[in-house]
Amino acid sequence: MKEIGELNFPENVRYTKDHEWARQEGDVVVAGVSDYAQDQLGDVVYVELPPVAESFETGAVFGTVESVKAVSELFMPIAGEVVAVNPALSDMPDRVNSDPYGDGWMIHIRPSNPADLETLMTREAYLVILKG
Repeated sequence: MKEIGELNFPENVRYTKDHEWARQEGDVVVAGVSDYAQDQLGDVVYVELPPVAESFETGAVFGTVESVKAVSELFMPIAGEVVAVNPALSDMPDRVNSDPYGDGWMIHIRPSNPADLETLMTREAYLVILKG
């Protein structure tokens, strides 16, 4: 596992206490797991994502990620409808490890309330949580 300072925490995303991230892109929010989460998980070998058009409340389980170490639940960063899932993760789940904020994205959400994104942690607040 890497030290916190060695991990990537982009300024343009918001974070949850469960280590998911969310980023506004037009009228949708793109979400995945943080660099910290993928580092803690180890090598990701399988990702289970929900069907498109399914809606979830904030904090609801929307899928799972399986690594060589464990199976972990994925939690919705904000309430909304899943409008896209990353099809590449079914064949290349290791993209979550190599590029968690890019090619390793998991879902696109049409938010129930777009302002909910502002309730998530900034990079600075997330780092405070991680450093304990």
